[in-house]
Amino acid sequence: MRVPTIGESITEVTLSQWLKADGDYVELDEPICEFESDKATLEFPAEAAGKLIIVAQEEEDLEIGALVAKIDTSVKAGSNGATPKASPAPATKKEEAPAPAPAPAASDSYAAGHPSPAAAKLMRENGLNANEVKGTGKDGRITKEDVQTAIANKKAAPAPATPAASGLPTAFSRDTSRKKMSRMRRTIAKRLVSAKNGTAMLTTFNEVDLTNVIALRKKYQEKFIEKYGIKLGYMSLFAKACAKTLMEMPDVNAQIDGDHILYHDYADISIAISTPNGLVVPPVHNCESLDFAEIERKIKALAGKAREGTLSLDEMKGGTFTITNGGIFGSLVSTPIINEPQSAILGMHTIKQRPMAINGEVKIRPMMYLALSYDHRIVDGSTSVTFLVKVKELLEDPTTLLLDL
Repeated sequence: MRVPTIGESITEVTLSQWLKADGDYVELDEPICEFESDKATLEFPAEAAGKLIIVAQEEEDLEIGALVAKIDTSVKAGSNGATPKASPAPATKKEEAPAPAPAPAASDSYAAGHPSPAAAKLMRENGLNANEVKGTGKDGRITKEDVQTAIANKKAAPAPATPAASGLPTAFSRDTSRKKMSRMRRTIAKRLVSAKNGTAMLTTFNEVDLTNVIALRKKYQEKFIEKYGIKLGYMSLFAKACAKTLMEMPDVNAQIDGDHILYHDYADISIAISTPNGLVVPPVHNCESLDFAEIERKIKALAGKAREGTLSLDEMKGGTFTITNGGIFGSLVSTPIINEPQSAILGMHTIKQRPMAINGEVKIRPMMYLALSYDHRIVDGSTSVTFLVKVKELLEDPTTLLLDL
């Protein structure tokens, strides 16, 4: 079994973990290990039934086509050549009739005690092993919910006594630890350095008064949920405002392709989503043509998949412009880095009540700083400032956005 072709741009993967042990009997199409590519984590199924002979090791980087494992197809289930799935029944005395064979239990299944990809990530992040989590999924497989339950139980358990709690002096630790960067983290690092070194990146700032946006959401939120089954969030309003402006200012929506400029007649807006393994930016296609409910649904679906590690490669491709919201973590202002090969990225930030001069009077308003980082090779300074002002005006008077004025 060799590393399969995963995508056009992917030439190498990391074997993140084995789901089966060396010598185990595996069934056809049974997941035996997980690969971590630049963009997603993928399960690798067995191509035949037989005894598994592991060749590649966990955390090893493998090129496409590299040998991962071998399967001895001459070994049949239950034979001596493979690891038995259950312990043999104890010997009985001659005068006793042999006991009937028990029905196979869930723990006898190959899935028993093995976590799903999302569950495995959560276990690694919280330092749990399979013995600490009870699998309630099909055939005893450990689900994400099982891990969350185990984490909650661990937090609820009384903490062991520490030197400080017992009145003893606390020691000064000088311990260090080393952990290999995940493939996604390494890819993110390379792309960020490439964007900083390979583009003429500048950032322009402005601020937006969100009084009317907040009033709009407050007034129509219940009706919106009742009709569409999802909340009207800030992100769809910002995405729609950016999409409308991108259609009017194609330079911000373009990208450099060698000695040419590639323009797009659509706005595929990438939404930055924070995951345990790093930041991913899957795009919402054709935001200029979607309504607010459709944008909200697509963002929610992409965010759910991103945090579970189930985004497909197709869902990660593309994007003509990016929005990132550091405000959810409390960021007041920042300079976001361009998501190459795109030419611009909008940074949203936390909303703060600040005194503002309104028609000669000081009033408290919910204000947000906006940051637009752009590639000066393709976007002029005046263009970037105008773009940000247009987005600001649409958000400060959302009626014009709703009426497409």
